[in-house]
Amino acid sequence: GRVRIVARCDAGKIRIVVEDSNPGVPARAMPHLFERFYRVDGSRSRANGGAGLGLAICRSIVEAHDGEIEARHSPLGGLAVEIALPVTQ
Repeated sequence: GRVRIVARCDAGKIRIVVEDSNPGVPARAMPHLFERFYRVDGSRSRANGGAGLGLAICRSIVEAHDGEIEARHSPLGGLAVEIALPVTQ
């Protein structure tokens, strides 16, 4: 698979987008991606990797810095996660 990372400064915010080309996330799963322990495959086994905490932890860190985080489908075919953090002088 491929991963693309793009960063830019826009309207007083730093925006970072991380996209991958892994198999896409089903539409039914998108609203739950930032929930603790949520796994798209529904399993609690770690056989396929991850505990379902990564995006929940990311959200907590981003929000602690007065930022925003969102997920959407990536043009690469997988998931795109965008983080926006305020720029302070």
